[in-house]
Amino acid sequence: MKLFFDTEFTGLHKDTTLISIGIVSEDGRRFYAEFTDYAKEQVNKWIQEHVVNNLSLNYLTCNIEHSGVSDVSDSGFIKVRGTKYHIFKKLSEWLAQFDSVEMWSDCLAYDWVLFNDIFGTAFDIPKNVYYIPFDICTLFKIKGIDPDINREEFSQLTLTEEATKHNALWDAKVIKACYERLIGGNL
Repeated sequence: MKLFFDTEFTGLHKDTTLISIGIVSEDGRRFYAEFTDYAKEQVNKWIQEHVVNNLSLNYLTCNIEHSGVSDVSDSGFIKVRGTKYHIFKKLSEWLAQFDSVEMWSDCLAYDWVLFNDIFGTAFDIPKNVYYIPFDICTLFKIKGIDPDINREEFSQLTLTEEATKHNALWDAKVIKACYERLIGGNL
């Protein structure tokens, strides 16, 4: 199963921390989590305005260390808000439904390291997750398309009031749509 994922985090530096993660499976199952224990002192004006202000799970309140809350929709869409520990548990449960997983992202250097960090180290990721991640930037290049292309335009998805750029779940949907268009040859 291909899983398309994106993360939002506190900055492009080695000590960055996760703010959110969004994952969409190739068959449409979804996981979205917002971390409550990210390094708030690292949030600059741009991250506050474009990432933190676009978080959508504030209605799920939790305030005890190592705690969190979850919401499951009728379609099985898992939404989680809490500490890294709580999200680790819920993400592990969600990933367990798949026999074998390939992880796909966009410019995945930070995304992949932060994904691994949820589990502790790369050696601790679930056994059903293939240890080599894949990147649509490389796929764009192989297909002869400038990897710096506008992803939303290429994906042909339309932003809505519910879909916000720099929201990890929206970005994961865009990554999936770009992948499908690139592989499908509908260029």
